[in-house]
Amino acid sequence: MNDTPDQMFRMLSAMDSPEDLTPPSPPSASLSFAWRTMVKIKHLPEQLGDVIMIPILFTVAFTYLFGGALEGSTTEYLEFLLPGTLVMTIVLLTVFTGVGLNTDFATGAFDRFRSLPIWRPAPIVGALLGDVARYLIASALVIGLGLVMGFRPGGGSVGVLATIGLVLLFAFSLSWIWTAVALVLRTPTAVNSAGLMIIFPLAFVSNVFVDPETMPDWLQTFIDVNPVSHLVTASRSLIDGTPAGSEIVWVLVVCVVLIALFAPLTMWLYQRKE
Repeated sequence: MNDTPDQMFRMLSAMDSPEDLTPPSPPSASLSFAWRTMVKIKHLPEQLGDVIMIPILFTVAFTYLFGGALEGSTTEYLEFLLPGTLVMTIVLLTVFTGVGLNTDFATGAFDRFRSLPIWRPAPIVGALLGDVARYLIASALVIGLGLVMGFRPGGGSVGVLATIGLVLLFAFSLSWIWTAVALVLRTPTAVNSAGLMIIFPLAFVSNVFVDPETMPDWLQTFIDVNPVSHLVTASRSLIDGTPAGSEIVWVLVVCVVLIALFAPLTMWLYQRKE
């Protein structure tokens, strides 16, 4: 479907009766809003600043800063680090889904969307789907930089694609939290601050950078239940070509729980929002 939501709105406004237009199906409406998200990136390429800089910072900087000290070799440390930086990059980027939605609310865009004869959750679902394009760009940058720096995935291209797929599914599930936050807080800045306050402890107090066995027992306890740690472990196993079934299942269960909890909450908040 090539029509953007703004075009759809103009079409409806120009018609004498809404009966003249057959409402799009839920998937079609959601994909239209997903396309709108990608078109916004095309017209505002500066939105990709975080998508480009975060992968470079985490993959390049941390490899050369800590590689020699922790592993004695940047190449060996990169083998350990890269799956973790892939996860950390995408997890951090999910916060900007909430920021973008809150911006649309603040500018009145969602007031226009409410007047369209479409599936009501389509603007939110479409925004989540559209942001997957940003996650794919960031994933490609992390993997591409790693290959240039000497990373060689034991699981080959299949392992890399499976890892990216799992990380994107987790990111989509996690993004529902930020959609709910975007409907509660008043400004994009507040959404960004609240999101980073939650994400940074989860991302950094994990097994991304070092083996948790070197940490205090109380910290290991938190890491053992941290979903980011389980996602990193599952990603490492897939990239290495030795899938850890229990970790993958754990991540999938978390994804289901996040969607089951926060998707209905988001829809309830959306219905009540004036």
